[in-house]
Amino acid sequence: MSSEISPQQLEIIQSQLGRTPRGIVRIAHQTSDGVPVVLQMRSLVDDQPFPTLYWLCSQDLYQAIARIETVGWVKEIEADLQADEALRERYLEDQRGYVAQRWQLMADADRARIAELGFTELFEQYGIGGIRHWDKVRCLHMQYAHHLCGRNVIGERMDAEFGLDKVVIGW
Repeated sequence: MSSEISPQQLEIIQSQLGRTPRGIVRIAHQTSDGVPVVLQMRSLVDDQPFPTLYWLCSQDLYQAIARIETVGWVKEIEADLQADEALRERYLEDQRGYVAQRWQLMADADRARIAELGFTELFEQYGIGGIRHWDKVRCLHMQYAHHLCGRNVIGERMDAEFGLDKVVIGW
């Protein structure tokens, strides 16, 4: 579910982030009550690259995922990616899909400016969460934001292992 941002939702986002957001295109995922959960971001903000397409703004999910990171699950999933060829291929498909989707959703003016500034190669190389080495996992928050906006094998595993899909989201 996605939507334009209402004044009330902008207030919620400001409360969630603790600041006035920059570079938001739209709400990419929200609760049935209209509480923003994931934001779609611009790829270029003040002529600086911002390769993160989806930004998790829900503090409830942010805290739940932070606890998962704290127990070392990133290293565990990276080990699984090295050991399980099918899992690794799905993860690489997610990375490729993310890059393609970012280009597809990017404003024409941003695409042209990225080329003009010489950032095109960067946007081809950087995957989910701005990661360059696609055999690693960087920031579970970005992985989960991507999962909520489509398909992401890491997000699916987080739902299955930690029940993130059952977290009550408020603001």
